[in-house]
Amino acid sequence: MPAITVDGLSKSYGRTLALEDLSFQVEEGEVFGFLGPNGAGKSTTINVILDFIRPTNGQVTVHGMDAQAHSRDIRARTGVLPEGVETYDRLTARQHLEFAIDSKGTTDDPEALLERVGLLDAIDKKAGGYSKGMSQRLMLAMALVGEPDLLILDEPSTGLDPNGAREMREIVREENARGATVFFSSHIMEQVEAVCDRVGILRDGEMVAVDTVEGLRDSAGGATTLRVTVDRIDDDALAAVRALSDVTTATVDGQDPPVVVAQVDGSKTAVLGELEDRGIEIRDFSTREASLEDVFQSYTTGTEVEAQ
Repeated sequence: MPAITVDGLSKSYGRTLALEDLSFQVEEGEVFGFLGPNGAGKSTTINVILDFIRPTNGQVTVHGMDAQAHSRDIRARTGVLPEGVETYDRLTARQHLEFAIDSKGTTDDPEALLERVGLLDAIDKKAGGYSKGMSQRLMLAMALVGEPDLLILDEPSTGLDPNGAREMREIVREENARGATVFFSSHIMEQVEAVCDRVGILRDGEMVAVDTVEGLRDSAGGATTLRVTVDRIDDDALAAVRALSDVTTATVDGQDPPVVVAQVDGSKTAVLGELEDRGIEIRDFSTREASLEDVFQSYTTGTEVEAQ
């Protein structure tokens, strides 16, 4: 049974259509990346899943339960890190955690949770004095209360420095290894690419692609850029590289030493072999695949993916 099933979901605010016939599934035990630019409808989708708002059309089920009819049961099994929700200035981190623990009826240790998110030193400091990153860590600790079956993280790296973002990703991996399903919503491609098993790309309220990162690269036509540093290059050798079936383009970058830059859709060794067969010395080479950011640009703007 999928952890989340979204079927024909639409949501209108007056004449504004936030979601249009949105359908996808999140499998049990996976980390699902929900990727899209700001305003694409990511938070609206999450709010419908949690029954904070009602859809105009369509249905959502979580763990086989209707999201509207069983919202309390669903939220009891779900940890949520919402976007833009503020902490209570007059309460300490300990008091925030005690409230979450009481609400879920668990026996979690506030100190252990705060140590896990790197906030133990500020456990008895009022949240009104927290930085944005500290507040984000506190909200993540609250989401972890009760070892939830489903974690919904909406822009979880907001306000975090690079170390904080790395620690957040480690927690996501740990929770997933424990058995939790993670719904990871973000507009930051690097964060999604680093932790997710599959990715759905949302554009203007519609799902335009769902696949693994590698699958998205392949379906968007992403090529690998091969840079080969050689001792020399001539027009005949360059023409031979361009004629290879797996090569889409080939150019020369620089003259001392020259670098052959080829866009390759298949075997990269064919390019190296062609150059060596012509007596050209290969001094170095490197490859770069199309990133998720390249793929994202392709799906949201219609431009062709080209690795740099």
